[in-house]
Amino acid sequence: MTQEADEMVLLGHVSGVFGVQGWVKVFSETRPVEAIGRYKRWFLGRQGQWRECKVLGFRPNGRGLVARLEGVDDRDGAQALLGQEIAVRQGDLPRTARGEYYWRDLVGCRVVNAEGVDLGTVSHLVETGANDVLVVLGERERLIPFTQGHAVCAVDIAARRIEVDWDADF
Repeated sequence: MTQEADEMVLLGHVSGVFGVQGWVKVFSETRPVEAIGRYKRWFLGRQGQWRECKVLGFRPNGRGLVARLEGVDDRDGAQALLGQEIAVRQGDLPRTARGEYYWRDLVGCRVVNAEGVDLGTVSHLVETGANDVLVVLGERERLIPFTQGHAVCAVDIAARRIEVDWDADF
């Protein structure tokens, strides 16, 4: 396995306990939130110290999600996991289709406009409901809609470069 495939990708965290049989409440940062349940192997931990954990059960519960994990058989065991991060190996993520990107792949990319003006680097993305927005930090912060074929002209992940149709004065 390559180092990239071994890199951990945070998907959520254990947010509470559910019942007395070891189930945990899960806060998911995946979209849709239920997508965290498609992974049958999670890595739980804090501060980069991971331990592999098999997911024995997963389901929506009310407005949240709950999971049953191997080796966690009671409320005390579930309580011990409270606050732990949930991650998977990068190599376990589904491949993206052409023109689709994980947000994590865009963070750190240089952003230049069609005139070749360097606008800065993608700091993070914001979900607005209408479309995602690139937060670009350079000589100042810019918010650029991640709308391919409109504001975003080209994305080259290998070169860590995004070309945008965006005026340098905006």
